[in-house]
Order: sequence, then structure tokens, then C-alpha cells
Amino acid sequence: MPAARGKYTPPSRLLLGMESLGLVERGMFTLTAERVVPRCVNERNPVLVLPGFTASDQSTRMLRGVLRRKGYSVHGWGLGANVGPHPHVLDGMERRLAELFERYGAKVSLVGWSLGGIYARELAHSHPALVRFVVTLGSPYRFRLGDRGHTSELYEAVAPQSEPYPGRLVPEEERAPLKVPATSIYSPTDGIVRWQACIEPVGSLRENIAVVGTHNGLGCNVGALYAITDRLNQPLGTWTPFVAPMYLRHMYPRASRGEQ
Repeated sequence: MPAARGKYTPPSRLLLGMESLGLVERGMFTLTAERVVPRCVNERNPVLVLPGFTASDQSTRMLRGVLRRKGYSVHGWGLGANVGPHPHVLDGMERRLAELFERYGAKVSLVGWSLGGIYARELAHSHPALVRFVVTLGSPYRFRLGDRGHTSELYEAVAPQSEPYPGRLVPEEERAPLKVPATSIYSPTDGIVRWQACIEPVGSLRENIAVVGTHNGLGCNVGALYAITDRLNQPLGTWTPFVAPMYLRHMYPRASRGEQ
């Protein structure tokens, strides 16, 4: 079970130093991603990808590029750098979600990396009728954005001074569960956020998937990408837990099963 909110400690310096291995993940992604990822089977299934803190659509370009070439209707958020949940960011994401829902006439699948995943979950809380499901990549939604020890000085300097999400002021376990399926993809060797803060209590429509990699590499992690496409390719209106194929089991450490 996840630790109580506020009990998480930052990752070790060793794990932080290992974040440089994200460059290796990018190389592996370039070499193998398109051979591993299946083609899209749900053509009218829009996907909105939200970047992490300080990042822009450029950071998710590789992920979106592979998905697009495989036939997925994938889109960036189009809001420039993610500088925290300022009004223009919150309003812009809601407009983007509504625009894609109207354009395709279908619910939108949300994929959010780190802080982008927190946004994705809040959008799903607020607009469940517009959202098909949520996939988060290393998103530490179990502690508040302003919790000491987990929020960087840069975030404190550029993000809003007050928390814009009322639901983020109470422990996650005290909130109503999401009304849409939620998949949390995380890495036990994340050097930026404590992985336990990314864990979803497993139940109906909720699951956790551990992958081998770094926090900074999750957006170009082959295991994460395959899991995302597996979720996207489920028949519309259905949901079943993720099961990795035998030939890819090495990408998914057993640690994830212990947290379920």
C-alpha cells in the first residue's frame, strides 16, 4: 500500500545521478519503438499528450511521432512551456480537451508526463464525460504540488502561489476515485520523484505498471510506449488490466506487482 501523504522522502542521490541514463532510453526508443508498437485499431480515438514541468510539446515529440506514424490520432497541448497550473494553462487545457472531443465526436484519451499527468487526472475529475481514460508517466499525484521536499525551487518561483485544484488540498486517498480508467506508469528507479507517490490503489478500472527506466526518459521509454498503445487499442467502451506479452516481460519489473 502507498505510504501516507507527506511521508515520502526524495529519491537518493544515486538514483538522481542515474537520470543521465535517459539518453540511453532515447537511443533504444529510436532503434526499436516502431518495431514494437502495434498499429492503431481504434481510428476515432483522439489522444492528448501533456508535458511535464518546464517542458513543452517538443519533449513529447518522439512519443507522438511514433504514435502518429502508427495511425493514432495524437495531439500536443499547444500551450508552450509548462510553467505550472496558471489560469492560462488550466483554461487552455480545458479548451483543448473540448476541441478534440468535438472534432472527433469521441472521448479523449489523456497521457500526462509527470506534472502533465497530474493535470490529466484533474481534467478527468472535472470532465469525465469527455475523457476515455488517463495514463500517467511518473506523476506523483499522491502528494500536493507544494509539499516540502518534493517541489523544486524553480517550481516555487514560477508556479501559482495558491493551489488552483481544490482536490489537491486533501490526501489523494480521501478523494473520490476517478470515474474513468486510470493507468499509472512509473519507474522504481525514478530519480526525480519518489515512485510510491505515483501508485494507484488497484481496483476496478485502476492499475499500476512499472517499467525499467528513468523519470526523464519516461516519454521515450519503449515499455511505457507499448503499455500506452495496449491501453489505446482496447475495444472502445471496455477495459481490462494490462498484461505484458512474454517477449516484452523484461521491460516490466516484478516490483509493480507488489504494489497492486
